This record gives sequence, C-alpha cells and structure tokens, in this order.
Amino acid sequence: MNTYFAQKPKMTLAGVSIRTTNEVEMGPDGGLSRLWETYFQSNIAGQMDTVKPEYIYALYTDYESDASGAYTVVIGHEVAGERHLADSGIVSAAVPESKYMVFTTKKGPVFEVVSQAWGEIWAYFKASTEARTYTGDFEIYDSRNFDPANTQVEIYIAIE
Repeated sequence: MNTYFAQKPKMTLAGVSIRTTNEVEMGPDGGLSRLWETYFQSNIAGQMDTVKPEYIYALYTDYESDASGAYTVVIGHEVAGERHLADSGIVSAAVPESKYMVFTTKKGPVFEVVSQAWGEIWAYFKASTEARTYTGDFEIYDSRNFDPANTQVEIYIAIE
C-alpha cells in the first residue's frame, strides 16, 4: 500500500450517519453496508450544494477513544457550510484542519480492498512513530470512475 503525507484545511461534510464500533462491524450486526445502501438510495448529492459532487466521503469521527471505541461514520459530500437537516436524515460533520497520512489501497473489489487497508492501517499505527489524533479520518471515492469490482481508494488518517 502506498502512503504519503498531506495537509488539509477544515471542511464540512453532509450525509447519512451511524454510530458503531469495529467489533460490531466485524460481526453479523454491522451497519456500514446498510449505511452505504441508504446513501446510494437517498440521492444526497442532489439535495444540497456540494463542493465537488464527484467525491464521496466516508468520514470516521467523534471517536470515543481510539480504534477500539465507538465512532460515528458519515457517508456523503463536502458542502460549503454546516447543515443539519434532521427531518431529511442528513447530518453534517466538521472535519478540522489536520495533517494526514494518506494510504492508497490496491485496486480490487471495494469492500475487500478497503477492509484489507484498514487492517494494515491499524497494524501500522501499533508500531509507528506517527500518532493518530482521532479527530476525523476519511476515505475518498471518486464516482467518475467508480467500479465496485475494481476500485482504488485513498484513506486519510489524521496524525499529530
């Protein structure tokens, strides 16, 4: 897996969300696949002014502690300002300005390459000199060339 460092300014994402844990997601009651279904069925990009509608974000935020605690996942798009459209099921989340270590997955079936990448990321940070901040990590999917059977994803991990 290729990596590089990037500095990103603060941004606001809006989309659909759930609260979960890695332990729950590894079992039969995981909700991330249902959250993706909700995202694709909701036409979120068509309901708001997105900054770059071709980019779909999966944000991991509001960490209870670290990778072993609860966190919130928001799947959606970058928007110009904060929004809270509770009646429509759309929520917003602020992603603070941060330094990121960016991991680029190999190409392959989306759920396979993303889950494999997260396993490698967790292993990397157990032995790394870089420290995660748990302030907001995200995956970026480019919908212009998205093929679920053969895709490549960038995963941004906020670091100190």
